[in-house]
Amino acid sequence: MSERPRLVLASASPRRVDLLARLGITPDAVIPADIDETPKKAELPRQLAGRLSQEKARAVAAQAPDALVLAADTVVGVGRRILPKAETEQQARDCLALISGRRHRVYTGVALATPQGKLMTRLVETQVTFQRLTQQQIDAYIATGEWQGKAGGYAIQQRAEAFVRFLSGSSSNVVGLPLFETTQLLRGIGWLTP
Repeated sequence: MSERPRLVLASASPRRVDLLARLGITPDAVIPADIDETPKKAELPRQLAGRLSQEKARAVAAQAPDALVLAADTVVGVGRRILPKAETEQQARDCLALISGRRHRVYTGVALATPQGKLMTRLVETQVTFQRLTQQQIDAYIATGEWQGKAGGYAIQQRAEAFVRFLSGSSSNVVGLPLFETTQLLRGIGWLTP
């Protein structure tokens, strides 16, 4: 068997590195993809997650053509609405107010680009329902700073997990990388063996 290619993670997210570590995988390199993540007109949350993961994989594969490139993008949606990666307190408050007591969906697109130019993809959806949040709970959560840069204004792997009343699907997907589907992709091309 030929030597297995280097694995490059096309992500700036330390959470994805941590999730891969749960599988015993350490990427040979981490190269964040520099792409425009603006949703297209009328683009739905699931379409955005799929498109961005593929664009990230292609962008980084162009820089590391000899490597296996793993990319992912996580999008939080309420109905057809795409929630932002919260950059300001107000954005985070708006997101938390919107998902308080409601079901929302977390989509992660996963894309794997091979040195041979193949692109394999998965799209994973998890349903999450938060309890109805009080103003005090929102204020206390905002004070933690955990919301910064997080899709939907929260990090489920930290204090916000206490708000989750119902979750259906992959919990690692909500953190940012669905481990079952990622493992299946890597096994499918023989990079990961059982």
